[in-house]
Amino acid sequence: IALTEFFSDSGANHYEAKRAGAAKGRERGKSQRGTLASNRGGVRMAMASGAVPQSELLLRKQLRNLMKNPVDGFSAGLTDDNNIYEWSVTVIGPPDTLYEGGFFTAILSFPRDYPQLPPVCKFKSEMWHPNVYPDGKVCISILHSPGDDPSGYELSSERWTPVHTVETIMLSIISMLSSPNDESPANIDAAKEWREDKDTFKKKVQRCVRRSQEML
Repeated sequence: IALTEFFSDSGANHYEAKRAGAAKGRERGKSQRGTLASNRGGVRMAMASGAVPQSELLLRKQLRNLMKNPVDGFSAGLTDDNNIYEWSVTVIGPPDTLYEGGFFTAILSFPRDYPQLPPVCKFKSEMWHPNVYPDGKVCISILHSPGDDPSGYELSSERWTPVHTVETIMLSIISMLSSPNDESPANIDAAKEWREDKDTFKKKVQRCVRRSQEML
């Protein structure tokens, strides 16, 4: 009887602990959604009142800073002077890597509620890399929406936070070219070649480099 009571009490305690943990998770999720909803509401109110949204002010400030103090490894500007939310960037292939000599163009598309949510970066130049989808979209941790990773692969601290800027994004992409991550690939074929057939991988990257040079 004592053993039955023990296991019954332990099961009840375990069940209550799981309920409490789930409740905390729901509250954390509600808090994050509430913050994002509040920020989106602020953007809509600013646009309705004619005021300049915070995201636009922040992006214009970053653009001025990059024009005044260029950063080695990439260049950035607007695709259209009337649209601060879409940037054209050129990544210079990092020295001493397979991508050296390349000039890879990409588009950074920012949401209206930046910096609460990350932009999307998509290469226009041909790119062969484990962390770039076949359509050119870049897949790195800091460009993933904030919060917990549904797959459990990334820590929330590795994902997007509002402190990131165009400069930190671009430096992370340059680092990605220097050190591919084949553990969680966006392009499975490229990742497999990177691991198992470096010669073929190298030839494909060299072709991308040549084509990027031809597009200058």
